Amino acid sequence: MGWGRFLLIVATFYVVVNAVFALAYLACGRNALAGAGFAGHSTLFSDYFRAYFFSVETFGTIGYGNIAPVGMPANILLTVESFIGLLSAALATGLVFARFSRPSAAIMYSRHALIAPYRGIKAFMFRCANERSNQLIEVSVQIMYSRIAVRPNGDRVREFTSLPLEFDKVTFFALSWTVVHPIDESSPLFNCTAEALTANEAEFLVLLSGNDETFSQTVHSRTSYKADEIIWDARFRSMFIESSTRGTTGMDLARIHDYELVGA
Repeated sequence: MGWGRFLLIVATFYVVVNAVFALAYLACGRNALAGAGFAGHSTLFSDYFRAYFFSVETFGTIGYGNIAPVGMPANILLTVESFIGLLSAALATGLVFARFSRPSAAIMYSRHALIAPYRGIKAFMFRCANERSNQLIEVSVQIMYSRIAVRPNGDRVREFTSLPLEFDKVTFFALSWTVVHPIDESSPLFNCTAEALTANEAEFLVLLSGNDETFSQTVHSRTSYKADEIIWDARFRSMFIESSTRGTTGMDLARIHDYELVGA
């Protein structure tokens, strides 16, 4: 959930709870709250907003003292609201702290996956890189191949197959990583064509996880590639750039999507 939606939900809860308790105080009677009203307005308007702002003071444990409960029902209601206010404040504080302290991965993936030449055969591959300065260690990746299969009785079902990778784990994710699934005789993609992937509604589900060194917590990232997002007979261009003045090698993230077609 984004911050805007989260804060909107919290604010809505705050307004609604105080509005409900204001009605409850009014139900206790006009004399349940002692204090100044709102001059120049109707009695109902004045009584309701006096109750509403008293509820705000109670819910937030503010207590200016200009309005006070009178009678047992109003005091019991105040006790209940104070308890709910304390629990709500603790819950909201915990949620906000969790959102600030929880690490999240910012992994950039190539827009397209490729079917590229690979050591005399072909391979399914995509490229990813860490966008943040936080270091990720013990990073692992999985690819699930999902497609529609037809059973002997004619039923169409979606099947999932885990694709074996050239490397499914790296100890230190400092630069880019080209994840490769070799398409050999044991691969479910062997002799597969672009038309077959489209007809079978194929999708490649990617799950990447690793340990954020800064927070010492596990982070996850996921993406997927559908049949129309796979480029056949292509290869990635290099992302690395060299500085002749400093004598160092760097990486240009803007090139992560670059590829070129090769002969079939």
